[in-house]
Amino acid sequence: MGLNRQAIIQRQDEKSTHFVCIFVHSEPNRPPTMPKFPQKLLLIFVLLALTACTPAAPAAVFTATPEATAALATPTPSPLPAEPTATAAPTVPACLNQPGKMEAQTLTSTLLPKPLRFSVYLPPCYEENTDQRYPVLYLLHGQTYTEDQWVRLGVPEIADRLIAAGEVAPFIVVMPYDSDYRQPTEYKFGEALTGELLPWVDSHYRTRADRDDRAVGGLSRGAAWAVHFGLSEWKLFGAFGAHSLPVFWTDTPQVPGWLASIPRAQLPRIYMDMGSSDRELASTAEFEALLNQKNVPHTWILRSGFHDEAYWSSHVVEYLRWYAAGWEKAAN
Repeated sequence: MGLNRQAIIQRQDEKSTHFVCIFVHSEPNRPPTMPKFPQKLLLIFVLLALTACTPAAPAAVFTATPEATAALATPTPSPLPAEPTATAAPTVPACLNQPGKMEAQTLTSTLLPKPLRFSVYLPPCYEENTDQRYPVLYLLHGQTYTEDQWVRLGVPEIADRLIAAGEVAPFIVVMPYDSDYRQPTEYKFGEALTGELLPWVDSHYRTRADRDDRAVGGLSRGAAWAVHFGLSEWKLFGAFGAHSLPVFWTDTPQVPGWLASIPRAQLPRIYMDMGSSDRELASTAEFEALLNQKNVPHTWILRSGFHDEAYWSSHVVEYLRWYAAGWEKAAN
């Protein structure tokens, strides 16, 4: 059938506009009311009508929000980041690069026939840092030697190096001279050290005078003294080191009782080491077995070496690090 006319009706409501296209077809026997159009013009007219009847897409609505407004606003250039400022390296006191000070002292004793001699190592910056107090390490020499044995083995130089490198906190070392060879029950060196030397050192030097900051160590006969003080005087010493230990024969029967009398939480830190070819190995092994039997924590190291200064001097670094590590742990 033929298309005679097109009517376009526009209806508008409150929300939107709609285009309704109505195609009116001619009735078969009704005469045409419009003149005939050429075929091409009629085709163009139909296409235009179809275009007009296509619903128009609703316009997009843009509602301004603070974020959108900020996005549309002209961006303000951000300031360039400031150039990083180099952090100045901490100033190292000049005194830290200087060696510690050695002092020779003599204490008149009421318990010994002769004055008690001892050497004292003061760490670098001791004289400059007048408000600082220090842990104390008492080191005892071997039989037939004097208070200078630990000095010859390198304690002052090694302590200087460890302190300057920041590997350990600074500390004081006291090295007394035991001129005798007898057992502790046979003369009064032990009582002189705990009753006279310790109070004198704490009153004349800036020490931290408590057991957690005081240790005792020794080699050979000095190691026997370290065990004696560490167990019988545990309230004074928080740690002891026994290097190449032969236990005093008068102490051997007392060791189990000493261990039993120490509260579990107050057991001292214990370090023992020895060369595998040391002549005193049996004595140390017996003492170490007793610690295991009593379930007492300790460090035991068996290395290659003999009962001589070559062995001890090669391990002074490890000894000093061990003592100082205990003080740092207590401080933390």
